[in-house]
Amino acid sequence: MPGLPAARRTVLKGAALAGAAGLGAAACSTESKLGHAKNPTPTAPVDLGAAADVPVGGARLYREQRLVVSCPAKGEYKAFSAQCTHGGCVLAKVEGTEGHCACHGSRFDTTTGEVVRGPATVPLPAVPVTAEGGKLVAGPEA
Repeated sequence: MPGLPAARRTVLKGAALAGAAGLGAAACSTESKLGHAKNPTPTAPVDLGAAADVPVGGARLYREQRLVVSCPAKGEYKAFSAQCTHGGCVLAKVEGTEGHCACHGSRFDTTTGEVVRGPATVPLPAVPVTAEGGKLVAGPEA
């Protein structure tokens, strides 16, 4: 039975590779729909500075605060978590009204939070935002 040990090795190698592939898939799982974030949105109000810093018809990324704010019309603001719902990375940049995640290539519409291009399948969570006295405040009670 010289062929038996080789067949056994082949089966064991296949099992090991399948297990490794499963671990890789689990690492990129979107089961939580929030990536790696425990809190992808602020738990307290966040001062974002001057409302005028967000261009009308465009958006601004606040990487440090993990937020993206768009201004679809003068005086109207929408805010979303800037944490990708696929892998949890913070968006790297905004071009026009599209937020780009550099980790896996997902893109989001910053006016709606919707996914423009995957691998993300879940929209960015909305965050309350207000403009008071020319300043933007985002988060709960905003």
